[in-house]
Amino acid sequence: MNNIFKFSIVTSFLGLWITTHVPENFELALGFILIFTFGMIHGSNDLLIMNKIFEKSKYYSKFSILTAYLLIVLLAVLVFYLLPALALSLFILFSAYHFGEQHWEQSFIKCNNSLKSVFYFCYGMLILYLLFTFNDTGVKSIVFEITGFKITNLFKLPILITLGCFIGIVLALELYSKRLTIEIVLTELFSLLVLAIIFNSSSLIWGFTIYFILWHSIPSLAEQIKFVYGDFKLESTLKYCKSASPYWIISLIGMIVLYTIFSDEKHFYSLFFAFIAAVTFPHAFVMVKMFSKKKYDHK
Repeated sequence: MNNIFKFSIVTSFLGLWITTHVPENFELALGFILIFTFGMIHGSNDLLIMNKIFEKSKYYSKFSILTAYLLIVLLAVLVFYLLPALALSLFILFSAYHFGEQHWEQSFIKCNNSLKSVFYFCYGMLILYLLFTFNDTGVKSIVFEITGFKITNLFKLPILITLGCFIGIVLALELYSKRLTIEIVLTELFSLLVLAIIFNSSSLIWGFTIYFILWHSIPSLAEQIKFVYGDFKLESTLKYCKSASPYWIISLIGMIVLYTIFSDEKHFYSLFFAFIAAVTFPHAFVMVKMFSKKKYDHK
């Protein structure tokens, strides 16, 4: 059990304690503060990572990488503005795969690539659907605010059973073939139990915050720092934060400006998820390239 996992467990229960001891408005505000700090910073160094990936390439310059990145962000914003239902669906699908990949990439080294990709998606979707299941009303409200569509049924039980069965079968096969250890499987099952308890006891935004920050962003930051600087020491972490800070500040200013323009509260969730989606799409692609590069370098 590594140190980051222990940290996630302990701080998750601290987050659960906060849920029962502070007003809901404070919990909501703290959730957004954490998302706009740790959450945004973990995706603010995509350009640095892409430059690292293509540092020896003759075909990709820093300018071309920056241009492609900005075009993807602008396209995501445009899709959210013109086709919010499609954009929200794509955001959930991309996020599911991204969450699953980050969580399992180190454990599924020997697994078949196609099966691994499907597993990543299903595992990430299971986590999201656990969150949706315990916050049914909040999910329906936000979906209506963003898309204008009323959802009457999330089909929670059939989807959870389907995802759970597929994940269970894959894990059993990996255990049988000795590509996974029983320790890893039991640890991950315990993680799902902890997350289910957190989601059941928290609001939608606070539950998402706990998972997104403690179980995704911080482990992802550690992976990114090791990829760029070769270790996860304090000096490397400070270098990473210094490099990410200009992009983080620009993103934060952009969010504040947009919120000022659309200050009516009913627009906030639409704006929030549009902004998060705009940076999630290119970030998910960058992480796929980073993990592929790590595997190639270790061959």
